[in-house]
Amino acid sequence: MESYLETGQVHDEASFAHWLRLFLEQSLTYTDGLLLRLAFEADNDQRIIELDRLIHASALPRQLRIAAQKMGARMLAVALAGFPVPPLRSYQQAVQAGTGTGHPAIAYALAARGAGAPLADALSSYLFSTATSLTQNAIRAIPLGQDAGQRVIRQMHETVNAAVAKIFTLDDQDLGVATPGLEIAQMRHEHQRARMFMS
Repeated sequence: MESYLETGQVHDEASFAHWLRLFLEQSLTYTDGLLLRLAFEADNDQRIIELDRLIHASALPRQLRIAAQKMGARMLAVALAGFPVPPLRSYQQAVQAGTGTGHPAIAYALAARGAGAPLADALSSYLFSTATSLTQNAIRAIPLGQDAGQRVIRQMHETVNAAVAKIFTLDDQDLGVATPGLEIAQMRHEHQRARMFMS
């Protein structure tokens, strides 16, 4: 988002809402969203590691891979504190051993399944929390007012619902599909003079 702020493509409530909608529809659906669904449905530890490696390899921007690993490690620690289920422990052990890299969507999926949450609810909450976090970043960075932030978040309800429905139509071959413009912006962000956010 900061790369788009620097170029002026995102500069107010309307342009941010447009960017966030596209990010949810064209990027997050095919990365974290689909990854979460596949990890939730995985029936063995090897499948989890396969998904971990696929998502890591598909993230071309270096900063994105590093952010996923850091957030994945944190999500694992938080998830294990609340839901110490065997699949989460196995995933953490694989990450610590270096056979996995760690990704927050996988940790979230395993915790949600361990808690007995329905898959569709886990997907919606993950996507919506990401949209909320990005909106909070936009409130500080653009800056947007709190009222504008709330209006944008409200607009994302339908987008998140549509993304969840789309995720159920995808398969392994769709994992990691990304829009070139966003990937280029993520690569440029690493070299920006001023950065507030890591990814």
